[in-house]
Amino acid sequence: MKSITQAKIKKGTYVLLRADLDVPLDTGKVRDDFRISKIIPTIEYLQKKGARTIVISHLGEKGETLTPVAKHLAKKIKGVKFVPAIFGEEVLIAREKMVAGDILILENLRTDIGEKSNDSLFAKTLAGMAEIFVSDAFSASHRKHASIVGIPKYLPSYAGLQLFEEIKHLSKILKPRHPFVFILGGAKISTKLPLLKSYKDKADTLFVGGAVANDFFLARGFEVGTSLVDDTVVPKNILSAKSLFIPIDIITDSHQVKLSEKVGKRDRILDAGPATVAVMTEKIKKAKLVLMNGPLGDYEHGFAGGTEALLKAMVASSAITIVGGGDSVATVQKMKLEKKLTFVSTGGGAMLEYLAKGTLPGIQALKK
Repeated sequence: MKSITQAKIKKGTYVLLRADLDVPLDTGKVRDDFRISKIIPTIEYLQKKGARTIVISHLGEKGETLTPVAKHLAKKIKGVKFVPAIFGEEVLIAREKMVAGDILILENLRTDIGEKSNDSLFAKTLAGMAEIFVSDAFSASHRKHASIVGIPKYLPSYAGLQLFEEIKHLSKILKPRHPFVFILGGAKISTKLPLLKSYKDKADTLFVGGAVANDFFLARGFEVGTSLVDDTVVPKNILSAKSLFIPIDIITDSHQVKLSEKVGKRDRILDAGPATVAVMTEKIKKAKLVLMNGPLGDYEHGFAGGTEALLKAMVASSAITIVGGGDSVATVQKMKLEKKLTFVSTGGGAMLEYLAKGTLPGIQALKK
C-alpha cells in the first residue's frame, strides 16, 4: 500500500478522493465534525500540490444529501464547491471548470445502488473522472463497496494521510507491548465476539464493560434486571479466559452502586461502579499499551462516569493509549482529550474488523 506522498501529482492533476464524510447531522447542520477534521490534512496536501480534487463519500443509509457537510467543509477550506449529483452534465461542467487547488464534492454515493452493490460500471465511471485515486476513508474500508474496492481496479491508487495514520497506530495492537489492557465496551456482544476470541490470549487484561458485560453476567448466573442484553451465548473459552475482567460492581438507573451479583429484577445496569473503576485505574497505571473501544455506560443519559474516569487514567499513564468507536470518541471530544492520547481512531466497525483480522477489504484493494 502506497502513501499519497508517493504519488506523482502535478499541477492540474485530477484526483478522486474517497473521504468519509458520514457525520451526524442535527436539523440540517453538522453536529460532530471529527471525521471531517481528519480529512482536511489530505485535502490541504492535494491543494498544495495543485491537484484538482473530486471528493466522493457516503452519508447515512437513506441517501441523505451531502449539502450540509459540503457547506461545513467550505467554511474550513477555500475552493470547495458542491454538485448535488454523482454523474451527468452538471458534474461534467463543474469538473471542466476546475482549476488547480479546487475541491469539488459530489453527492452522496449511496443515492445510487451501484455503490453498495459494488457495480463495476459505477466504479469505472467514477474512476473515469480522475487520473489518480486516493482512499482516506478508513472507517468505511471494511465495506466491499464500489468506491472502496472497485475504483482501485481502474486507477493508480494511494492511501490518504489519515488512512496511513490509522494503520500505523492500530497495527501496534496486532503485536502488542505488555502489559496490554484492552477495554471493550458498547452495546452488542455479537459484533465483538471476533475481537474477544482474538484478544483473550493477547491481552493481559481484557476488560468487558458497557452492555456487553450484561451477557457475561447472565453467563455467570447473575441477575441483570431490565438491562440491555444481546441474547448471545458467551463462548466458554472466553468466559474462562485468564485475562477476562468484568465489572465487580455497577451503577443502576436509580444511581445506586451494587455488587454485580446483587442486581435486582427491577434494576437496569447503566455504568461500571467505583470499585471496578479503581481496579482498572491501577491496571492502566502499570500498562504499556491501552486500547479502549466503546463506553462503559449509557453516556447519552448521564452515565459517563466510568468511561471518563478510565480516559483520565489513560491520559495520566505513560502507556501508548488508543481510543476508537463513535461513542468513545464523542466522550474524548467532550473532555478535550484528543491531543493528550496517543491516537484517536475514526473507525467504529472498521476498527473492530481490522483488529480482529489484521486487514480490511479497502486496504487490500490498495495493495493490488
